[in-house]
Amino acid sequence: MTTENIQSATQHSFWNDTGKTGISSWIFSTDHKRIGLLYFYSTFGFFLVGVLLGLLIRIELMAPGRTIMGAQTYNALFTVHGVVMIFLFIIPGFQGSFGNLVMPIQIGARDVSFPRLNLFSWWIYMIGAVIVLASLFTGGGPPDTGWTFYVPFSARTGTNVSLAVLGVFVIGFSSILTGLNFVTTIHRLRAEGMTWWRLPLFTWSLYATAWIQILATPILAITLVLVAAERMLGTGLFDPSRGGDPVMYQHLFWIYSHPAVYIMILPAMGVISDIVPVFSRKPIFGYKMIAFSSLAIAAAGSLVWGHHMYTSGMSDTAVLVFSFLTFIVAIPSAIKVFNWVTTLYKGSISLEAPMLFGLSFILLFSIGGLSGLILGAAATDVHVHDTHFVVGHFHYVMFGGTGFAFFAAMHYWLPKFYGRRYAEKPAVVSWALMFTGFNVLYFTMQVLGMQGMPRRYYDYLPEFATLNLVATAGSWILAAGLVIMLVNLFRGLWWGAPFEGNPWGGATLEWSIPTPPPTENFIVEPVVTHGPYDFKGSGIP
Repeated sequence: MTTENIQSATQHSFWNDTGKTGISSWIFSTDHKRIGLLYFYSTFGFFLVGVLLGLLIRIELMAPGRTIMGAQTYNALFTVHGVVMIFLFIIPGFQGSFGNLVMPIQIGARDVSFPRLNLFSWWIYMIGAVIVLASLFTGGGPPDTGWTFYVPFSARTGTNVSLAVLGVFVIGFSSILTGLNFVTTIHRLRAEGMTWWRLPLFTWSLYATAWIQILATPILAITLVLVAAERMLGTGLFDPSRGGDPVMYQHLFWIYSHPAVYIMILPAMGVISDIVPVFSRKPIFGYKMIAFSSLAIAAAGSLVWGHHMYTSGMSDTAVLVFSFLTFIVAIPSAIKVFNWVTTLYKGSISLEAPMLFGLSFILLFSIGGLSGLILGAAATDVHVHDTHFVVGHFHYVMFGGTGFAFFAAMHYWLPKFYGRRYAEKPAVVSWALMFTGFNVLYFTMQVLGMQGMPRRYYDYLPEFATLNLVATAGSWILAAGLVIMLVNLFRGLWWGAPFEGNPWGGATLEWSIPTPPPTENFIVEPVVTHGPYDFKGSGIP
């Protein structure tokens, strides 16, 4: 790194492009890096709220009978936990935070295509989040329908479902605008020499995800408007007492919400595709197949929504088709896992914190994917539908998958943008606790589901007591690991040792510029002559 680069990095640390000071220099900034950090602070804050709610749920389920709350409070708690985690953390988390922070630099751009629209997306996200939080303390109290807002209950309950639905509706516009911005940016702002087959795989995953955001999110918006109309105007579209069809609501909801699973997981897969070759010191195996598999997951994943509805009374033909498509969508996911493991083969593997979280993702996502095939097969799904097996499966994919990949990205990329790094030993300890606690908690849930314990029940039979106590203990181990990770990571990012140069040995463009990056990312316009995982060179001349 030259003296000029170091001075530039120091002068532009945290990239104040507004001429303002204090909080206004952040909330009015159009710099993609500041917007990325705004998303990160916001979404991770909501993640911590969701974790707290999840711990309260597990404490209530620690023993049969009432523990710390009543049934109505329990219903509200698991609803708010789901809404916060899905709509305020997992869906916007990767795209908004690391998508904004890293993607423009990876393609050699100075910013996204529409910087003001990018800031507006964050504003819309925050407005929607405030509306969702307001629903907890106004009207008839927190919604108690579950995060799926299933009718006819959501049309009849006296809780404040309407305001929660409005908040999620608003957040959907943020997702659509971000998708439009990213698609345009990747098409139009790539640096000279940055062909499609030189794009980093994280960028490929964001590209596939952006198309899902654009095409699938409007369906959710329309569905939520219809729920609000059902509540306020009594339209009877979904209410069977008025001639409506609640199964139609399920179709509309899952036509969005199953592709939304891939909004959540595809960027996580992209992170792992970037981290595994760096810490294996090998080019990624099967680059084009991983890129194509991201597009294939986005396409095929939009066709499998019916596997959530095997017990709803669908025809046998529909069940057969959806089951077949569900097994088809497992193929591109399996391609990714195979290629990651093959990349590790005979690699010079360095087990630092980002790699540990990345390897955990591969194992936990694989367990979640295989348990998903049990749910994808109609014969077994009928037995475990709406049991704790579904809850365990979902968390293996979303938390064990997206969550652990998010932690890997935090340890991998945040030091680049702060210029300081965390302590390695506490990071490894936190990973070990989280990995152990996670499996104790959610694998136990899957066993409970196999034994027949229903999900969303406030109370349960005595034969489920022992495993519920084990699961609750697992949640405490997981929470302890989270606390250690947070203290170590954020203490390191503000007061840790300097993080200079390219200590990970990455070959993508973000590792070729100063740390922290300058305001417009590049001192000199990059010209790309190598692939993103060519460790013999820097990826640029």
